[in-house]
Amino acid sequence: MNKLWLLTTVFSVFTAFGSSGQTGTKQEIRNDSIPLSDKNIRIGEVVVSSLRMNRKMKELPTSMSVVEAYDYQRQSSLTLSNVLNAEPGISMGSDGVWATSINVRGLSENRLVTLIDGNRIETATDLTASFSMIDVNDIERVEVIKGAQSSLYGTGAMGGIVNIITKDGHFSNRPYLSGNVISGFASANKLFSNHAAINTGADKWYLRLSGTYGKADDIRTPEGKLPNSQFTTSNISAKVGFQPINNHVLKVQFQRNWSTDVGIPGGAAFPGPAEATYSDIGRQLLNASYEITNISNKLTSLKLNYFNQNILRDVLMKPNTVAEATLPNGNTQRTTPEKITPTGKHLTNGVQLQSTWNLNDKNVFIAGIDYWGRKLTTEREKYVTVEVLNPEETIIKTNNIVRGETPIPESNFNSAGLFLQNESHLLNNRLTLITGGRVDGIWIKNEQGFDVDYLIINGTQNDSPPTQRITFEKGTENNVSWSANAGLLYQIFKDADISLNLARSFRAPSLEERFKYIDLGNYVRLGNPALKPESGYSADLGLRIWNPKLCLQSGVFVNQISNMIVESPGEFIYTLTSESTPDTIPALINSNVSKALLYGFDFKLDYNFYDNLVVFLSGAYVRGKDTKENENLPLIPPLNGQLGIRYSNNKAGSVEFSLAGAAKQDKIADGETETDAYTRLDMTVATKKFNLGATHLQIFSGIDNITNTSYTNHLSTNRGSISVEPGQNIFVRLNFSF
Repeated sequence: MNKLWLLTTVFSVFTAFGSSGQTGTKQEIRNDSIPLSDKNIRIGEVVVSSLRMNRKMKELPTSMSVVEAYDYQRQSSLTLSNVLNAEPGISMGSDGVWATSINVRGLSENRLVTLIDGNRIETATDLTASFSMIDVNDIERVEVIKGAQSSLYGTGAMGGIVNIITKDGHFSNRPYLSGNVISGFASANKLFSNHAAINTGADKWYLRLSGTYGKADDIRTPEGKLPNSQFTTSNISAKVGFQPINNHVLKVQFQRNWSTDVGIPGGAAFPGPAEATYSDIGRQLLNASYEITNISNKLTSLKLNYFNQNILRDVLMKPNTVAEATLPNGNTQRTTPEKITPTGKHLTNGVQLQSTWNLNDKNVFIAGIDYWGRKLTTEREKYVTVEVLNPEETIIKTNNIVRGETPIPESNFNSAGLFLQNESHLLNNRLTLITGGRVDGIWIKNEQGFDVDYLIINGTQNDSPPTQRITFEKGTENNVSWSANAGLLYQIFKDADISLNLARSFRAPSLEERFKYIDLGNYVRLGNPALKPESGYSADLGLRIWNPKLCLQSGVFVNQISNMIVESPGEFIYTLTSESTPDTIPALINSNVSKALLYGFDFKLDYNFYDNLVVFLSGAYVRGKDTKENENLPLIPPLNGQLGIRYSNNKAGSVEFSLAGAAKQDKIADGETETDAYTRLDMTVATKKFNLGATHLQIFSGIDNITNTSYTNHLSTNRGSISVEPGQNIFVRLNFSF
């Protein structure tokens, strides 16, 4: 079958029905129908909330990318990260297709704060797979602040904030009922996905319910299938809003995202021949907020917010290795690791009280306190078969061993902070100044840790085996950190402005960095409970033009990090529980020893050069160095960008071609792999909504990697065996709304 058959079909529909497309009502637009904007270029009119205030994007002195629901509908959107990858300064990494992450200006997840509707997922760790536990069909928009904003969100925001805002219901003067059904298919991994949502409400209440189910096979690459890259995923969410009295709003939401049989084809934590999957991996969020508005002439809002987020990761790993050794009596001992079953439970609770004050028509002041805590519980069992064979290779003895372990001792991370932010408008509103600061207290508590908790040999359990090591003593650690930022926005012309941001940020070490213990035989990789927070100083200078014919967002930045946490050679001093004399083994120990410097630029340009034709261009570059060791930093994306053209027709829809690419990355850290330059051609088509009586239909389709180019994403190679990205992918998505 011709590979372009699906695209030709969509073009036929696009042409035949173009004259009958209609725009939905206001109520439909506020829900799940996806309109095509009458404007060819977005000029910063979208309202964002990540600075804890609702402002138009162009009114804030912040380097920011915003990706809306429409962007996720019109692209293949295998995960949240795929669409963000097209934004300048944001790069995607992956362990296959399901488990993806992003990198913002050279800093990965462990130096970003990720939020869902303003609630933390997990902070200061790169093991979250957090971007894969969000249903793209439920996304209203994603706001990415590029740069340090720790004065609002505390620890971890050295590289930026990723605020994922999901779709919500709304109050209405009259009762309403609306909804939609989205069905999609992607050819690269035979992904079938179905989503349904329903919205109802009135003037005092609303309810939104939604659900999604998707199933995918192994992903196809130009060099064949990538084994063990399949997944099955589901999502349910509910949001309820009440207005008990005027100016009082109570909102409650629940989200449950769950995936099973998720292949992990990459991952440096696993040996090369191993086969690893998430047998279960899921996230549950319960969130409630109560807001009172217009309390007085000065106090405009008081909001209390609570959230509980629980993440479970169950891994099944089959090592697929066999080790043999010759015994002194001439027999052979054959050791076969059958399977390993790590489990991690991550529970996060948080509460926040925020007040907003309109001191006068030129000044808005925000003050608040927040607390959040994370509890980590891990366990692991290793199933090993040990066989003894005689010289004739006959098995004369078999031992079945189960080794019970706690990779990271049960531990708690707690953070409490006071934050302040002031927004001032000066010089007849041509100058906007936003300043903020916060102080945080952080305290850590952990239980005693052991190298092995128990051994079960042929059904008999021993809770105190003679080789049991004490890895971490029970203890507590406390830190106090502070952060501050200042942002300036000056309107130089009617549609042009310049911005300057200065910030001091910090990142408290994660529980994983403090308490990890990985035994590699002749040495161990070890955490350090006494790690100090990393601190950073950053600056960002931007030039922006907001014009219906020409829109430009550009910036240059520098980010310096001290007390950077890296692994340093040392010795692990341990004591066996059966002895009192300490012993040592070589180790790589997390330490505050390095200084990092990152600098670069990124830009995004849209030019409406003729009628409904728009050319768009973007690019980003970042250089990262360990200035103390004079070495390259790891996980630094190469120079990359995108060039494309988009045509829109009010009676039909839009079509877009884009060429994305990256330069060769040879400025790599020790242990990384160089990657070559590449380009990839993509195409998307989006129709207007067709009126089908009581319902409307909108069709999205396209082709990723049209030429089936074989290429390597540099950030993916750093996690293990992944070296080739997905090949040609034809996708189609139908959105029925009522």
